[in-house]
Amino acid sequence: MYRVLIVDDEPEIRQGLQLKVDWEGLGLLIAAEASNGVEAMEILTGEAIDIVITDMNMPVMDGMTFLDACHDQYPSLRLIVITGYEDFQYAKAAVKNHARDYLLKPVARDELTMALTNVKQELDKERRSQDQAAMTEWRLSQYYAKMKEHFIVHLVKEELERISVVKDRARLFELDVWDDRKVRFMTAGLKDAAAPEHPSERSPDKFRLPFDIISRECADKHRGFIQVFRDANYPGLMHFVMLENEALEREFTGALHQNVKTFMGFELRVGIGQAVTGFVQWKEGYITALLAWNLPNDRETGKSRTPAGQAALPEDTIKVLRRYLTRGELSKFSEAIRHELRGTIGSQPRFVKVIFQLYLMLESVAHEQHIALDSREQLWLRPEMSLSLDTVEKAEPFLMRLAAKIERKREIDSGEGDPSLIEAAQHFIDENYMYDLNLTMISEKFNYNSSYFSEMFKAKVGKTFIQYLTEARMNQAVRMLRTTTLSLWDIAELTGFSNASYFSSKFKRMHGLTPSEYRQQSSEKIDSEHPKK
Repeated sequence: MYRVLIVDDEPEIRQGLQLKVDWEGLGLLIAAEASNGVEAMEILTGEAIDIVITDMNMPVMDGMTFLDACHDQYPSLRLIVITGYEDFQYAKAAVKNHARDYLLKPVARDELTMALTNVKQELDKERRSQDQAAMTEWRLSQYYAKMKEHFIVHLVKEELERISVVKDRARLFELDVWDDRKVRFMTAGLKDAAAPEHPSERSPDKFRLPFDIISRECADKHRGFIQVFRDANYPGLMHFVMLENEALEREFTGALHQNVKTFMGFELRVGIGQAVTGFVQWKEGYITALLAWNLPNDRETGKSRTPAGQAALPEDTIKVLRRYLTRGELSKFSEAIRHELRGTIGSQPRFVKVIFQLYLMLESVAHEQHIALDSREQLWLRPEMSLSLDTVEKAEPFLMRLAAKIERKREIDSGEGDPSLIEAAQHFIDENYMYDLNLTMISEKFNYNSSYFSEMFKAKVGKTFIQYLTEARMNQAVRMLRTTTLSLWDIAELTGFSNASYFSSKFKRMHGLTPSEYRQQSSEKIDSEHPKK
């Protein structure tokens, strides 16, 4: 609501003005009253005011002097002048100081309502323009690009919270329309012609940055039709979300192949997943692209596709396997993966696909627990390795070696009170503070009872889960207040607070200032550090 200051030396006039208008219905709030210009200037110094309604004939500081001071010190104020004198000088002063209206006493109800309505519409238009400019500036920033990419990774890797919340956040990143579109995910990586036992000095792993730059430049030429992102688990791979369109796919992959070969001297390996529609299916679409990338490429196109109709292991199966692994139940884990692998006998593509999906789960757990895998253990570096794992007897030992590595780390941590688990939980919160996190969800993710996890977290971190999460969110909110002009609503949404009001009250409790006051203070500090010449 816009805040209004009424300035008049007669209390009954101020009271009458309050009774003449449905202020709340207009979206206005009478924030303060003053009996003369001096009092009004003091109020303007300490409070945010949008509209001033002022008399002209007042003691101490008359209306003309007051208008001059407002125009000089607060040029964005909307001024409405009210006077009982049909004096040209007053009208002239009002026009000079850009007053929005000039009304004669006694003020008619409909005239005042009309004047306020016009001013509000003007403020609404200006605010929309400011919000649009702030959003444009935000969308051009590197911070926005980083958060947008993080949001896409969240869509393809984590359990989604309420879909309405996801759609609201997607709107901030101009992705809301993608929820209704049929898309395919594509995974691309550089081929290494060297044998594993004789690694080349020109290893693709050493060319991540130029590959990243080329991939983004190619995708940027199809802005609005292709989204590009990286997954920290697979630093050498680039991933793309493309609108389902054969011509677009052909043109983009052709350009990417050509640019990588021309500027880097590498051949490209590409995997294209199954078509999916809706954010809830993006996770499956991403997995099928990773799996397709792991399959042998077509010699003519340099691409491979996930075989249609062959779904990956169900999500529930993966959850069970992950639970066995994180609890150290390796015998059950071994028996379960052996069962899943045997169920694919007779279909080599499906067998390879299941191996790779099991590997993805193992690598995800290793990444969470900060366990480094060497190049011989990373299928994303050498996808052809999976083809040599052509029997259950060969595949199971490879997967169990990774499981044993994770178990050794778990046993070490158990002896020290699980410090890496808490570090992993902190890292997860730091990376996902903007989403709907809660203690139950975090404790389940790390396979702990929520009460025990809560006590362990506080003992190791020195603050409760809620305190840590709130501070993580608040740190990012402070950063946005200092570096962007986004509205408080957008900042609250981007940092995981339920609404702007809750964010503002929490912010004031922690910092002693409202977010707007903090932003103003930061702006003044920056101005003082960089004085105008």
